[in-house]
Amino acid sequence: MTVFLLLLVAGLAAILAPASRAADPPGPVPTAVVRPGDTLWSVAERHRPSSQPFAVIDEIRRLNGLEDYTVHAGQRLILPTER
Repeated sequence: MTVFLLLLVAGLAAILAPASRAADPPGPVPTAVVRPGDTLWSVAERHRPSSQPFAVIDEIRRLNGLEDYTVHAGQRLILPTER
């Protein structure tokens, strides 16, 4: 009987709980095209000027699978989203 009540309460909690942001449909992925003369630093500063450039650079490298800090003109980079 106790197990039944626990399952009933858990089921009601799941149904009545508000939807989380994780259920929101994803928006477009922010990207940037590297311009001639750009570096990861300049891309980070241009697209996230209020953030710490080192943190943004690390996130850009992670999102794009970059093993080093080299980018090339015309390269499309996935950018981190604002949190």
